[in-house]
Amino acid sequence: MSPVLDTAFMPPQDREEVVRNAVWESVVAVDIDHPLPAEDISVRIGLGAVGPLRILSARATAVTIRRTERLARVDEEPFVFLGLQMTGTSLVVQNGRECLLGAGDFAVYESTSPYTLLFDEGVDHHFLRLPRAALALPERLLRDVSATTLGPGNPVARLAFTYFSQLASADELRHGPHADAVVEPSIELLRAVLTSQHGSSRRAGAPMEATLSLRITQYIRTHLADPGLSAARIAAVHGISVRHLYAVLSRSGISLGDWIRAHRLAECRRELAGPHGRLRTIAAIGRSWGFVDATHFSKVFKQAYGISPRAWRDQSGRNDPTPREGPPLTPAATNPSSTAGTS
Repeated sequence: MSPVLDTAFMPPQDREEVVRNAVWESVVAVDIDHPLPAEDISVRIGLGAVGPLRILSARATAVTIRRTERLARVDEEPFVFLGLQMTGTSLVVQNGRECLLGAGDFAVYESTSPYTLLFDEGVDHHFLRLPRAALALPERLLRDVSATTLGPGNPVARLAFTYFSQLASADELRHGPHADAVVEPSIELLRAVLTSQHGSSRRAGAPMEATLSLRITQYIRTHLADPGLSAARIAAVHGISVRHLYAVLSRSGISLGDWIRAHRLAECRRELAGPHGRLRTIAAIGRSWGFVDATHFSKVFKQAYGISPRAWRDQSGRNDPTPREGPPLTPAATNPSSTAGTS
């Protein structure tokens, strides 16, 4: 990964502040303590992304990184971090545990709890960040495996280290034509590491099934704008039958077709009321969220909100350009004959 920040090219008195701002803006808010004098601080940072997965690769002189209780309350969206130790050693502390990482080891930790990372020998590390919702594992499981050395004795973890270290360093994987294709396998591989680390294969399978509904709804949210979204496609992506799909969602009180329609309508409502709502036609906004028939879109919008899309846009433009929250989305009972389509 090509460095986007190198302190060798900046005045010593600016180095600490520049590094801190770069980390805060690109990854997470943390306190960074450099024990060396300013003129001896050396940091090289490279940044990358693959879908929701953010990557920071760093080589630096000794440093201590702290996510304090105060900073842990800053971010609204919870994140999970994956720290890959390339050479040397480091220490990860969170949730009353600490683990020593050697070359070829890695650990996970969460943004919602304070943590400390100690790099007394310097930094040669890849940091990967992804939304906790995308990982879709129980909070208890994540707490149990945070600040645990992953690698020794876990063949899945050893495989994952090789995979994620190559993903972090290979520009062609992140920017080439196949970049999108590695997102879901990356999430599934990390999920497999954490569930296998948490216990036996039987115990590891339980959280996978328990969080299947969450993973399904997360997938649907990501693909709301796709008019081809269907029950068959959703089921195939998650390796289950359509019947099992409806059963899983039913246990969560979700009717698939109604859930998709409600969330698509909420996105249309937000966009129509936004500052750019008049730059596109109402039909185009509906199509962009999966409503291929303009007449049908207007009808279901009015049924949901008691006002037509045009009247809502005009009203929002007169009163307040900031979109307002829609009515609560209360899932209806699942109807096995429902389909995911809304057009």
